[in-house]
Amino acid sequence: MKPVRSLARAMLSGIFVVGGYRNITNPERLATTAKPVIDRMEPLIEQVNPRIPTDAVTLIRATGAVQVGAGLLFATGKLTRPMALVLAGTLVPSTLAGHRFWDHDDPVARTNNRLHFLKNVGLLGGLLLAAADTQGKPGLRWRTGHRIDHSRRSVQRAVRSARREARVAAARATSTARRLPG
Repeated sequence: MKPVRSLARAMLSGIFVVGGYRNITNPERLATTAKPVIDRMEPLIEQVNPRIPTDAVTLIRATGAVQVGAGLLFATGKLTRPMALVLAGTLVPSTLAGHRFWDHDDPVARTNNRLHFLKNVGLLGGLLLAAADTQGKPGLRWRTGHRIDHSRRSVQRAVRSARREARVAAARATSTARRLPG
């Protein structure tokens, strides 16, 4: 299954690497489209950290850089689960900013943006699957439960063993006490 996963990761990450590079080199083409969404997010960004830039061009470049880096790591199989979540995190605001089909009156533009919106929703689904994929290994939840069960059984064995040893010691003490002249 590893070749399929590797191929799928490379295929899924390609759009982020190419698109991210394009956004780094030419962010101005998206600035006017992204500005209304960035303006709404500006108070939240300033609340998180006032030093984070809130101009559209800088945010588009930063998102592009994150997409290139996360996309390359994801494609090469490094930190795949966290990188899938990072890519998903960059996809949501760019989809909401760039493909607002509900704002278009022109039927052709509306249809085009709806298709791109749905394509991005499909990409988001693929990224969420990749983020949940443990690559055939048990997940953290299973491993934690398994460790808890194992520990519980070990404690129960230790308690049974201690009780048994206490009974044996008590029986020896009683036997020894009976043999003593008294």
